[in-house]
Amino acid sequence: MPTITDLLRASRVVPVLVIDDVADAVPLAVALRDAGVSSLEITLRRASAMDAIRRIIAEVPGVAVGAGTVTTPAQLDQLREIGVAFAVSPGMTSSMVSHARRIGLPYLPGIVTPSEIMAGLELGLAAFKFFPAAAVGGVAALRAYGDVFPQVAFCPTGGIGPDNLRDYLGLANVVAAGSSWLAPADLVRMRDWGAIGQRASTLRALAAD
Repeated sequence: MPTITDLLRASRVVPVLVIDDVADAVPLAVALRDAGVSSLEITLRRASAMDAIRRIIAEVPGVAVGAGTVTTPAQLDQLREIGVAFAVSPGMTSSMVSHARRIGLPYLPGIVTPSEIMAGLELGLAAFKFFPAAAVGGVAALRAYGDVFPQVAFCPTGGIGPDNLRDYLGLANVVAAGSSWLAPADLVRMRDWGAIGQRASTLRALAAD
């Protein structure tokens, strides 16, 4: 089974998706996959999220489907049963880290501070979500963390789009970046899969550079 770092490094850009209508799940995922996206994060912010994840896993081959905004061990169990490729949390607790490891689910907890990074290292982690990136120091903070924690890999999320993606991915300790810019709520609501695919292509091209 690939590690969370393997999955992130392969994708470089991870769309962070909020899906209100389950009927949008498959065409949205197809548009992103066809634009070269290899991993998706479906946030558990809506009641429809679990069903959306199930549909994408069943009907859209070629993408690693993960879940975000995961906050309880019970959700980890449900996601493991569904067959997600990875789970992402906005924060970190020892019980969540331990449970994800126990059930064999690649897991990316969120951190902000050096103390949280040190706590994660003590739990055996080597990769973290840096969230909310733009609000808590962005590129400058991650550059500083690279000097202090050279063994750690990060996936920043929050406020990342075409204007700053390359700044993040240019850091040696950033393996991927999460972004909701690819599929904003208005375009999903209008079901403008072409525009979403174009946005994904734009970020993929920037990541390749």
